[in-house]
Amino acid sequence: MNLPGLGRLGFGAAGIGNLYRAMDDDAAAATVGAAWDAGIRYFDTAPHYGLGLSERRLGAVLAARPRAEFVVSTKVGRILEPVDNRSGARDGEGFDVPADTVRRWDPSESGIRRSIEESLERLGLEKIDIAYLHDPDVYDLEAGISQALPALEKLREEGLVKAIGVGANSADALRDCVQAADLDLIMLAGRYTLLEQPAAADLLPLCAERGVGVVNVGVYNSGLLARPEVPNTANYNYAPAPAPILAKARALASCCSEFGVELPAAALQFAANHPVVRTVVVGASGAAQITQTARRMAAEIPAGLWEAMVERGLLAAEHVQA
Repeated sequence: MNLPGLGRLGFGAAGIGNLYRAMDDDAAAATVGAAWDAGIRYFDTAPHYGLGLSERRLGAVLAARPRAEFVVSTKVGRILEPVDNRSGARDGEGFDVPADTVRRWDPSESGIRRSIEESLERLGLEKIDIAYLHDPDVYDLEAGISQALPALEKLREEGLVKAIGVGANSADALRDCVQAADLDLIMLAGRYTLLEQPAAADLLPLCAERGVGVVNVGVYNSGLLARPEVPNTANYNYAPAPAPILAKARALASCCSEFGVELPAAALQFAANHPVVRTVVVGASGAAQITQTARRMAAEIPAGLWEAMVERGLLAAEHVQA
């Protein structure tokens, strides 16, 4: 796999697909532009994000940038199909867009090819750099492994994509996929973070053994680690955080504060430090947010911070990289 330009920080484009709240085209363009100005050259999107809106907006901005200087990934597994929406209903999967399209799971080779072709049209690109199978464990992991992964391997052999992978929240599902196929990358969501590291037991060593790179996402644990101070209303796994989880997050924040470090900066950099992690991808709801994220990724983290976390039982010593 030869994918120059991933960098330590990538841009997740769910936000510009109106995730949770609407933004206009100008704000979306400014957000992508701010990511570019911050030195980010890896951009991740999906048909799922805003029912194609994210891909269209991302493609419109990147059209003005040199194609050789950036990397784009999108996802397959969900086909978008138009429906009658005369009622004016809004999408029911977290995106503030009209529900004039439905998502349909299709792991077949024809479905994968159709998905790539439609993404290319929305993005305005001739080729996708990376294609991930999107959340197969949510639908049918067995079909994803038996149908979609061989189809992706075939597309890579044909040169239609440069690299292939799988994106999921489940470390176990990703382990099964890494064992079953010749993947270049996995997109790991929320399973190797400053708060918790379950993927370190089996999945990350397997990736190291098989030469599979990890794109680490969800590193704030649904926003729990996204602020220097942890609010009572913080979420964890997309639901209100339980008291023990809040307590640990606050202990991490307190330790960071003692060393003059913001909790989000520590969360970002910890997530990037494992040897198999190729990049950390973070979304943004505006230009200022992605600029702040880039600043936090570049902030200096004293080595003593990690040591203090180990001493306080907040982090296992084996997770601190030399």
